[in-house]
Amino acid sequence: NLLALNPKIQPHASTVPSAVTKRVKKHWKRNNDKSCSTCGDLTKNFDDVKHTTLSERGALREAARCLKCADAPCQKSCPTQLDIKSFITSISNKNFYGAAKTIFSDNPLGLTCGMVCPTSDLCVGGCNLYASEEGPINIGGLQQFTTEVFKKMRMPQIRDPSLPKLEDLPESYRSKVALIGCGPASLSCATFLARLGYSDLTIYEKEDYLGGLSSSEIPQFRLPFDAVSFEIELVKDLGVKIESGKGLGKNGMSIESLRNGGNKAIFIGIGLPQPKKISIFKDLEIKHGFYTSKDYLPVVSKASKAGMCGCKAKLPQLSGNVIVLGAGDTAFDCCTSALRCGAKRVFVVFRKGFTNIRAVPEEMEVAREEKCEFLPFKSPVKVYLKDGRISAMEFCHTEQLDDGTWIEDKEQTLKIKANYIISAFGSTLSDNEVVDAMKPLKFNSWGSPEVNDETMETSEVDVFCGGDIAGVANTTVECVNDGKTAAWYMHKYLQ
Repeated sequence: NLLALNPKIQPHASTVPSAVTKRVKKHWKRNNDKSCSTCGDLTKNFDDVKHTTLSERGALREAARCLKCADAPCQKSCPTQLDIKSFITSISNKNFYGAAKTIFSDNPLGLTCGMVCPTSDLCVGGCNLYASEEGPINIGGLQQFTTEVFKKMRMPQIRDPSLPKLEDLPESYRSKVALIGCGPASLSCATFLARLGYSDLTIYEKEDYLGGLSSSEIPQFRLPFDAVSFEIELVKDLGVKIESGKGLGKNGMSIESLRNGGNKAIFIGIGLPQPKKISIFKDLEIKHGFYTSKDYLPVVSKASKAGMCGCKAKLPQLSGNVIVLGAGDTAFDCCTSALRCGAKRVFVVFRKGFTNIRAVPEEMEVAREEKCEFLPFKSPVKVYLKDGRISAMEFCHTEQLDDGTWIEDKEQTLKIKANYIISAFGSTLSDNEVVDAMKPLKFNSWGSPEVNDETMETSEVDVFCGGDIAGVANTTVECVNDGKTAAWYMHKYLQ
């Protein structure tokens, strides 16, 4: 028998007790154990946790799978309309510079978006390979890989050499343009205006760090600060000026003062700077153990992102049980950051069910893997204090009626011991000084400026908005596209 000559073929069955296998497999197991008692300590660990990150070998294998579809549904699903099949083709040919050029041409924040884009809901969600055994193309990972390669090339950004020189352009291209807020929308808008030939562009940022929400509210383990800093330098390469410590309502800056200063067009990309707080939290402060996401995440970022600012901030010292309220991307950033600040157990509590979670699946999956506890159908009712510190929180059950409305059942309650509470119920524009500085803009019933969602123009023809404050964008890539769209219509207005 030829099979008998091959020593690799076992001539008999093997018997190993299951108890022995359970002990032995721990030596070879590569994924995390289900038992929470064996979780590794995440305190001060801000290493990359993204599942999409690829090596060169992985990127080439992934690019080879792409079908290069004629109709490219992935491109139609991208807010910035990236030519995805083109840059993936360049990666297949090892033309990483060409791939990066394709990405940055349509998206000036291509590296940031490659890292934090909710691709499963955008380009990847439209991939024709979604129904195949191997699944859709990891477009976000490919974008991150090729833009990181370009970052290492240390090449500055220049205007298209085939366009007329700046000195040969009409006087209108030397118009003063002010951009308020140094977040994704303003950086994108400034980049496209500079590429068109505008040479007097200034971004005003009220904080002492640049990058907006990308720097202050997206944790280091998802978006390193050097990625944001790299893209800011690309904007500066085009001659865009950035001034820190200046913002709306600060030192007299307003729409009217900018107009009086000779600015022919103004772009507002300040986001929604204030947190939403429900009534039961009105008297609570950090000293009690209560944070809003706007209090908590910037402190974590300043302490964990080298080079972000020179303030030498320290991580918030959490302990025991931490309750995070909300089900958006910000809430999951808070809960995964809390584990890195010393929390032993983190509960993510939200009013609706799992099918209504607004956060992207990638973020929720990271929180689940890091053993965060999920409590759906719960609404906060009362906070308990003991010796001036939060000791517990009470919730009631929520239900959805047949007509789709949600109600609270006060008879079904749950009380959880807690040492800290982080509220991530969204953000708003409630600073009266900022609102006054935006006059004479018209505001809608939500307290935000009225904005044409196709041109990003406000009620004033020379003022444009983009990003969170415009009310359309929910993600970084949509903020980038707001800036891109606004740049084109600002150009049309100025000409």
